[in-house]
Amino acid sequence: MKAIRFTGKGEASLAELDLGDLPAGHALVKVKAAGLCHTDIDVLHARYGDGAFPVVPGHEYAGEIAALAADVTGFRTGDRVAVDPNLPCGTCPSCRKGLTNLCRDLKAYGVSHDGGFAEYSVVRAEHLHAIGDMPYSVAALAEPLACVLNGLGAAGLRHGAPMPKDALVIGAGPIGLFLALSLKAEGAENVTVADINESRLAFAAELGLGGIVSGSQALAAKRRSYDFVADATGIASVVEGMIDLLADGGTALVFGVCAPDARISVAPFEIFRRQLKLVGSHSLNRNIPDALDILKRDDGRMAKLVSHRLPLADILPFFTKKPTDPATMKVQFVAD
Repeated sequence: MKAIRFTGKGEASLAELDLGDLPAGHALVKVKAAGLCHTDIDVLHARYGDGAFPVVPGHEYAGEIAALAADVTGFRTGDRVAVDPNLPCGTCPSCRKGLTNLCRDLKAYGVSHDGGFAEYSVVRAEHLHAIGDMPYSVAALAEPLACVLNGLGAAGLRHGAPMPKDALVIGAGPIGLFLALSLKAEGAENVTVADINESRLAFAAELGLGGIVSGSQALAAKRRSYDFVADATGIASVVEGMIDLLADGGTALVFGVCAPDARISVAPFEIFRRQLKLVGSHSLNRNIPDALDILKRDDGRMAKLVSHRLPLADILPFFTKKPTDPATMKVQFVAD
């Protein structure tokens, strides 16, 4: 089968691989759609995970079951499924608390095990979720959306909790827009996206979201106005600035991935006196069923976040060259 393969740090190529045997408890999935994530770039450059080369990247994917091990029940060949890529150990203290995304020995398809940028993928059957007649390219959005839902859960904004009246998401890339659209889907009244790129703000407006230019006087005038602020940029100075944008009693979510050595300056007195909440979210979690449910109820806005649907060979340059077109959102491999 054809696959994108990372053979070493910074080394990516299109390869021809053997499928091998199908282990017990596993399914062979014919990949129909797989999304590119910045984590894939970090895996390529050994900045994420254990640098388990060689590996087939791709942890956001969906497809059709082509074969099943003899011991697998509950699925049939031909079933249409999305993949939960995360492989927690199940026994460490975090796993025992239900915090499988914080597993001290977390593995994942596309990181430590071969993933979805291939014609086929071997997946544990317990990590498959039926998608019904949902388009594969939409179902492949379930994993990044599940990460967003984990962030909203960390901020106490899920499962019927009161939603913010005024929310701000900083960063109008795919994850920022997922965050903003999820807030709307969960019942937030007014959701605004901030970005320095006005074409991205125009796209956000097409999705029914408010927009404001980052660093502008208009945003400065909104000091202490938002009940909820989330960072989706991974820029430390942006995270630091969230505190001043929060209304009293508000919550700030650190969702973007800042550099590990980055630091911010926050006055503890501000957090104490204004009763603010500052929370973080390590994005991996097993919220795929909830994400699929939201995608089923979505009116197609989240599907618009897929800007490129390409054959496998055409995906390869996106691993090595950062897109400069602001219209580039979610890039996907989509099989014929």
